[in-house]
Amino acid sequence: MNEIIYVDNAATTRFDDEALELMIDLQRKFFANPSSAYKISRPLKKILQESREKIARCINAEPHEIIFTSGGSESDNQAIKSIVLAKLNQRPNIITSSIEHKAVLNSCRAMQNLGCTVTELQVDSSAKIDPQNLREKILPETEIISIMLANNEVGTIQPIQSLAKTSHEFGKIFHTDAVQAVGHIPIDVKNLGIDLLSASAHKFNGSKGIGFLYIRDGLKISPYIDGGSQEFSIRAGTENIPAIASMTLALEKNCESIRENSDRVSTCSRILLDYLRDQNIDFILNGGNDRLPGHLSLSFKNCDGETLMHRLDLKNICVSTGSACNSNQTKISHVLQALKIPEDYIRGTIRITFGKENSFDEAQSIGEQLSKIVKSFRT
Repeated sequence: MNEIIYVDNAATTRFDDEALELMIDLQRKFFANPSSAYKISRPLKKILQESREKIARCINAEPHEIIFTSGGSESDNQAIKSIVLAKLNQRPNIITSSIEHKAVLNSCRAMQNLGCTVTELQVDSSAKIDPQNLREKILPETEIISIMLANNEVGTIQPIQSLAKTSHEFGKIFHTDAVQAVGHIPIDVKNLGIDLLSASAHKFNGSKGIGFLYIRDGLKISPYIDGGSQEFSIRAGTENIPAIASMTLALEKNCESIRENSDRVSTCSRILLDYLRDQNIDFILNGGNDRLPGHLSLSFKNCDGETLMHRLDLKNICVSTGSACNSNQTKISHVLQALKIPEDYIRGTIRITFGKENSFDEAQSIGEQLSKIVKSFRT
């Protein structure tokens, strides 16, 4: 096995070739500031507006509801902090879940340090949130509810439509971190009833350092980064047109082939799981049945996830033990703890996330190598 088999697409995806070429071409040809008044800036203004229109179509939004950011973490921070800071003197409450990405959890805790209260909803064994549980936790002072669309560690897709509907029954703002979901499953912000949505390009074959925030029309949100009047005076800073254009192309391509991509990665998952079962490997598949396609969180009995990851790496297979954002930590992640996975399985957890570039042969090879490694723990 000489070539690398990369199956950590939840951490980041391979930059789409066409999107990369577009980004490089724009970097070479255009250097002007898109906010300038002279004629060489006009093509940049046009690209910016067209990108906004195309991204809006991908999630059934309006162009003026899209603002460009540096990625998912900034979008999460802006969505939560901008809403809460405007009401800080009223000591607002934030509701989120125990399995959110750190960009959400740490934003909530930062607001807690300023006097807000934070309520964390617990999840069931499949990492799902019960809308009735949300209903019971909403307080008069609750200002925003932030629940991720799909979990980055176990792939569970939340009942966002029901959660947003419950939030709106009480007149509360609903935000979703959709970083793992955008470009991989169909998303209709109007149908789902979302007020704020975060996305990051490098999760759907775009560039790192660029993303967007959807803000429902009519929702007033204060700037998080102060400065110029870019992005409808909501997000200051000169727009990175090459990165925005390449993100747009990557998202369009993924959305156009979303069913084909989903079928491919789902088949890869099935091949791998079938092989492990045929080999009588003892493992738990985390996250329930309603998961992102191609997303596998596997806990192996009496194994060590770090060892599994490193031994697979020696075979040129790239997996992770959980979120890449926590890869420098050896402790068990907050997501796995929330699922209450049995002690003799939880430490043997790895995450395998297939992408559209992966082949069925690669899925088979992963199964073969992983089975050998897990069996070696028995001896």
